[in-house]
Amino acid sequence: MAGTELIDRARAGDGEAFRALTEPHRRELQVHCYRMLGSFQDAEDALQDTLLDAWRGLGGFDGRASIRTWLYRIATNRCLSALRTAARRPAKAWDIPGVEPPEPTRLGEVVWLEPYPDTLLEGAFAVPLGPEARYEQSEAISLAFVTALQLLPPRQVAVLVLRDVLGFPASDVAAMLDTTVDSVKSALKRARAGLRHREPGNPPAGAAIVADFVRAWEDADIAALVALLTDDVFMSMPPLPLEYEGRDVVAGFCARLFGAGRRFDLVPTRANGQPAFGAYLRAPSGARHGTGLYVLTLARDGIRAMTRFENSVLPAFGLPRSLPEVSRRRT
Repeated sequence: MAGTELIDRARAGDGEAFRALTEPHRRELQVHCYRMLGSFQDAEDALQDTLLDAWRGLGGFDGRASIRTWLYRIATNRCLSALRTAARRPAKAWDIPGVEPPEPTRLGEVVWLEPYPDTLLEGAFAVPLGPEARYEQSEAISLAFVTALQLLPPRQVAVLVLRDVLGFPASDVAAMLDTTVDSVKSALKRARAGLRHREPGNPPAGAAIVADFVRAWEDADIAALVALLTDDVFMSMPPLPLEYEGRDVVAGFCARLFGAGRRFDLVPTRANGQPAFGAYLRAPSGARHGTGLYVLTLARDGIRAMTRFENSVLPAFGLPRSLPEVSRRRT
């Protein structure tokens, strides 16, 4: 068989054969690591470690499971090790000059959260899910779902993702985690009970809502922006821990930004299956510097959540750190 031949060649040190074995699974493994870790950079590091472990350990592959299952075992345990040993990105203090933030509704716990570029999702979901999967792929990559996973104990995260997202049988998950089927079932029950997240929207009028948001944000039109927000709209800004919930509270936050004279141009992209925008601050000189990335969660009646990330994430989305200067400031 071609697969057996590739394995034999890879065991003999053929790098091209190893890449042929692992490349079809690379994207889905990266998404798996991202779900578990919540950080795009941490997921890329875990993926590289997974491939290195697989290269070094291919001699121990006994063929009883598929290459894909074997790789998921390595990736899952790499992520669990990272969660046990790595210091997560710490919270940052407010650092926007000239703007005093309002009192937050609460302080967020998942300050290490990073967005995942939709361009890297292509091919990640090509393999059919197992029959016991409970989540749509688009839901299982949403910011709300990934954030909720970060609040569970690590082994519960692993079990829930492997069972409910990917649909692996309990026996396979038990083998991946070196535990028993009963332990997997128990962990899954606790994970399901502890998982709390908002369902991502998929409204028919989503394109119109997004277009109206761009106009309102670029024009600093608070009234138009407020009209787009749901009553329970939620705003977060990792790695800042400040979180705001409710239309009036979020509107007040945005009013402070615009009231300080900050004006933006938005460049569209997509993150976590959701509309997103690189935000570029206009300067009186005509310069436009990237200040961050906004990701929107939509509902049928408007914008349910806004998540703002730092400008350090822009390169992962193919966005520049600054836009070409304009001859005069837009009005």
